[in-house]
Amino acid sequence: MYRILQILFVALCLVISAHVVGSRAAEDLGPLIDQLGSAKLSEMDDHITALAETGDAKVIPVLEALGEGELYQRKSDGRVFLVKAQGADLLLVDPVTGADAGAAPKAAMQKVKVNNAVRRAVRSALGGLTLFSDDTSARMKAAQSMLQTPNADALEAIETAIAAEKDGTVRKVLDEARAVTLLVSDRPDDQKRQAIALLAEGNGRNGLAVLTSALATADASLKPDIEAAIARIEQTQAFWSAGQNIWYGLSLGSVLLLAAIGLAITFGVMGIINMAHGEMVMLGAYTTFLVQEVVRNSYPDLFDWSLAIALPLAFLVTGAVGLAIERGVIRFLYGRPLETLLATWGISLILQQAVRSIFGPTNREVGNPSWMSGAFEFGGLTITWNRLWIIVFALAVFAALLFLLKRTSMGLKMRAVTQNRRMASSMGIRTPWVDALTFALGSGIAGMAGVALSQIDNVSPNLGQGYIIDSFMVVVFGGVGNLWGTLVGAFSLGILNKFLEPYAGAVLGKILVLVLIILFIQKKPRGLFALKGRAVEA
Repeated sequence: MYRILQILFVALCLVISAHVVGSRAAEDLGPLIDQLGSAKLSEMDDHITALAETGDAKVIPVLEALGEGELYQRKSDGRVFLVKAQGADLLLVDPVTGADAGAAPKAAMQKVKVNNAVRRAVRSALGGLTLFSDDTSARMKAAQSMLQTPNADALEAIETAIAAEKDGTVRKVLDEARAVTLLVSDRPDDQKRQAIALLAEGNGRNGLAVLTSALATADASLKPDIEAAIARIEQTQAFWSAGQNIWYGLSLGSVLLLAAIGLAITFGVMGIINMAHGEMVMLGAYTTFLVQEVVRNSYPDLFDWSLAIALPLAFLVTGAVGLAIERGVIRFLYGRPLETLLATWGISLILQQAVRSIFGPTNREVGNPSWMSGAFEFGGLTITWNRLWIIVFALAVFAALLFLLKRTSMGLKMRAVTQNRRMASSMGIRTPWVDALTFALGSGIAGMAGVALSQIDNVSPNLGQGYIIDSFMVVVFGGVGNLWGTLVGAFSLGILNKFLEPYAGAVLGKILVLVLIILFIQKKPRGLFALKGRAVEA
């Protein structure tokens, strides 16, 4: 019994002690916060540092409000409050306890002044306060803040956080933050050399900016190390910049492949210059828009599946439109390429105007599912999920189409008609229906391309017009009717475009690509991969 009384007495003492310490902390924080209201801008850094050194989490909302310019001082007694707007008045919130402190007219309050220097000090202080948060994302955000705004006063806090950090990704950012902070501190040169070596191994712009800034004021003994580190980072960045251009080129190439692969089939098998092919892409994008509208309004939980639902629908819709165009117009114009060009151009105008009349001329919103949103870092590359999935989808469509052509009866007939139409007809192949189904297949694939393009481009009546010329260039460059040529041509032109754009601009870059293709066609009129066959070679 006596032992139990002892334990209860100790517990009571601890509760009373904690209450006293908490009250004392509140008493200490109040005056520190109130000093923000009367301090000059040149003195704010010291007051912010003093608040951060308390280590109290209650300081965080105060500093956040200060950084956003939403911290107020009451004119009558100089006290500082957090506020909430309520009509013409302001609701006052005690910054320490979070309790309601009544209301005051706006005229009785004044904002605590801030400038960019104060905001930088706030970001640095908040970074130090959240370095020890239980939330990994909060620690990462704090580490990135310290990396971007190095402050010598935060060096000890960063080193303590590194020693306690368990997450490898956060620790890496903290190591870089320590390195850039060391360069602005008064630590020995040996430690600064280690920091310079660490920064030279990375490829971050923050490290390059800090090293460039430190070069002007560094000791003569450190300047060779800094210059070597800067050269190494610039070389690394140039390498990753070239890699980023290749990635952008592959991304553009996948878009061109999706837009051109259906055209390669119809152009190769039928010899039709289909100027309405871009409108098939546009119809596929609008099919995606309609599917997402239905899903948003009736089945919002299925939004992440909206593209999976839209893909077969877009294929069926555009395939049916393509079949109707072939049966209604094009089959009467075989052997007259200029007339088919004019007819399909007229059809493209009709389809554009029909879509404008139904949906209006403005862009329509098509959302990204969660699995296609955001980006991730790979080395020095920034890779967006929507572009990555479009590349995967383009290659999947290419593989499926290749299987259809090489391993199915329909594909055998299509290849036969492509190589020698008269011989195929004499062997019993119904070439008119092969033409019709081929045109429908090419149009359906264009509709699926529209589903993909809706994730990276504006859905409007003019969507297809931006890709029709590039699609023809891909088909002609790769070899008419050859899928492998279309694949190589699309990715080659995509990468070439992205390497020319930084030097020549987007428009001049496309002109240069067109000139290069014309010169190439003069040398190889049938493209990279020419089809073989008696009719083709005739």
